[in-house]
Amino acid sequence: MAKNKLWGGRFEAKTSELMDKFNASLPFDINLMEYDIRGSLAHVKMLGRQDILKAEEVEKITEGLKAVRKDLRAELETGAFDFNEAEDIHSLVESRLTQKIGELGGKLHTGRSRNDQVAVDMRLYLRDQTEQIMEMILKFMQVLLELAEEHIETVMPGYTHLQRAQALTFGHHLLAYYFKMKRDYERFQDALKRINVSPLGSGALAGSSFNLDRDFTAQELGFDRACENSLDGVSDRDFVLEFLSVASNLMLHLSRLSEEVILWNSKEFSFIELADQYTTGSSIMPQKKNPDLAELVRGKTGRVIGSLNQLMLTIKGLPLAYNKDLQEDKEGLFDSVDTVKIILKLYPEMLKTMKVKKEVMKKAASKGFLNATELADFLADKGIPFRQAHQIVGEAVLFAAKKEKELDQLGQAEWEELLAQHIEVEAEVLQKKLSVEAAVNSHATKGGPAFTESKRTIKKEKKFLAEK
Repeated sequence: MAKNKLWGGRFEAKTSELMDKFNASLPFDINLMEYDIRGSLAHVKMLGRQDILKAEEVEKITEGLKAVRKDLRAELETGAFDFNEAEDIHSLVESRLTQKIGELGGKLHTGRSRNDQVAVDMRLYLRDQTEQIMEMILKFMQVLLELAEEHIETVMPGYTHLQRAQALTFGHHLLAYYFKMKRDYERFQDALKRINVSPLGSGALAGSSFNLDRDFTAQELGFDRACENSLDGVSDRDFVLEFLSVASNLMLHLSRLSEEVILWNSKEFSFIELADQYTTGSSIMPQKKNPDLAELVRGKTGRVIGSLNQLMLTIKGLPLAYNKDLQEDKEGLFDSVDTVKIILKLYPEMLKTMKVKKEVMKKAASKGFLNATELADFLADKGIPFRQAHQIVGEAVLFAAKKEKELDQLGQAEWEELLAQHIEVEAEVLQKKLSVEAAVNSHATKGGPAFTESKRTIKKEKKFLAEK
């Protein structure tokens, strides 16, 4: 089938079939169908208000566009749609409209170019998707907050260099990701300010000689304002880059969480066990229960970052205004949106259904001298300079390690051997001070893992989510 096109008058020869296939964007910009028709409805309404089109023409075009939308929805839903029908979504809508109402359909394009048309479609699409993603992030944050509250007192090791460092809680660890996602939410919120600007009426690059009311179409489509420069309006893809940048940042956070979920779920850690619904087995090893969801999230992070890099490389050498290269702004964006949305839907469910092995976590936090810093702080509080206290505790760790004991397992005689020249020693006091719970609760500074501080933080963030 020959593709419907919005041009061709100055051409003598037909485009080659291979060129038609290479040039076409309908197979992916069909995603913009609803937005293209929404923008067209606003545009034709404005043409009527400005007396550029007659009222009866506006009415007929409007009804035709609604009928086209109904037809296309049905064809896409049933799988009957022919992706070879037109060059792009704009050609498709206009040709379908002309089939329904005759040559009058050609007046829809009055005062408009595909350049500003696709720009407005992309902004409408991305505004909707950003708002949906923000809502999904809030639900994810809610799950993290609920789990953090449930595990305020679930003690676990904290790590640096992937070595046990200091004791904290599983709730505190989850709150770290809560706040990462809160920042992602705020970044999307901020990006919306630059997404929600109307380029409609910018024409090909230089506006229009028709008396268009760009402020009206901006308001009609729910934009905050119309762009101030027509050349910028059709060439700008900053808003796509910003979205992909924010999405990449979100994926980086989810990838880091996935890495920890994968480690925690391993037999070497055994801190959690993921539910069957979010794991898979091995075709050869019957015992395996693989954390495929977490691994796919880690892998797909590169896919989203790749889309960002691809578009940056596409744009970096383009002169103003529109160039066909900009057709490459869509596939990576659409794929990234789909990727982020399915992950934000699946991931909270995986977290809600995982089994948390509290005793294993606490046992891990009780081994490896995670209370060494607390002992150094204790000595410093007794007047010993911290650097000297650090040296003393290092020697105490070496001493305990040789005896195959933890610090809180040393007896009175052993503590006297280590500390008598520095302070009076009471083994019972030190054992209580160095218990894993005491170590955690001693860190009660703002943002610390102490049980009371976690409760304060969670209470405050519950209020934030309730307001949203």
